[in-house]
Amino acid sequence: MPGMTLRVGLVGAGGVGARHARTLAGFPDVELVAVTDPVAAAAQALAAEVGTEAAAGLDDLLGRHLDGVWLCVPPFAHGELERTVARAGVPFFVEKPLAADLAVAEEVADLVRQASLPTATGYHWRHLDTVDRARTVLAGSTLRLLSARWWGTTPPPAWWSRHDRSGGQVVEQATHVLDLVRLLAGEVTEVVGAAAASTTEGRDVPDATAAVLRLASGAVGTVSTSCVLPVLTAAGLELAGDGVAVELTETALRVRTRDGEEHVEPTVEARTAVDRAFLDVLAGQPAAPGLVDVDEALRTHRLAWAVAEATRTGTVVRVAGR
Repeated sequence: MPGMTLRVGLVGAGGVGARHARTLAGFPDVELVAVTDPVAAAAQALAAEVGTEAAAGLDDLLGRHLDGVWLCVPPFAHGELERTVARAGVPFFVEKPLAADLAVAEEVADLVRQASLPTATGYHWRHLDTVDRARTVLAGSTLRLLSARWWGTTPPPAWWSRHDRSGGQVVEQATHVLDLVRLLAGEVTEVVGAAAASTTEGRDVPDATAAVLRLASGAVGTVSTSCVLPVLTAAGLELAGDGVAVELTETALRVRTRDGEEHVEPTVEARTAVDRAFLDVLAGQPAAPGLVDVDEALRTHRLAWAVAEATRTGTVVRVAGR
């Protein structure tokens, strides 16, 4: 609606929450009403930075007549937040992953369906114009093989190193590239894998994982992760089809065909675009093609969970819902 100011709130004053807060506060048609965090000092500091107020808690935040709320919390903190927001009937944006496990993610998706709430999630890679280009290039080819990788370091938050708090590297980080596996290659039916156990005291997230994917289309693929490198060295997806090879990361696309090579960089700031897309939904506009709601995010979460379980157990794991 022209001239409408959207009133939104934010839960979570950590690094990701702060990024969303700065983005939201920068839109001229948005009022970031308040932010809240279990650590009151963190909420107060972020509120001061972006020129808003710190709410005393979620109930205080939801009592401020919001059009939507952003839930930017660690994986283990999901569940009760969504239950409370769903009961209040407030549309919400939730950062990925949906939870540290599968049961909570399934419950959250069920709550959203019952409440018929508009939702969005933090799978911002789908908003990259290079992803659209990759889809176009692959559309006329039969996909045969793919390789997804997330090779990086161990993030500093203590919760990340605990599987029961983060869900592990596959669920917390590689979920971005697994989401693109689904988008560009189709659904995965089953996974088998293995893990290299952690060699770091206090961290039970594996040093590395590797899995083989079987897709419904008949294609096959691999996904591998590692958190022992000094810096992020690989985060992306490679796909091979009849007469075409695609390499896709968050910052670049490379396409090779019989006619030559194409190198493209994205022109879209995806982290801004994902917030803008949900704001547009709150304003009554149709959802942008790249916007991933909770129900769609659940499908990616099921895949990530299957990969994590297959590498943990060394057994063949069917992807839930398949």
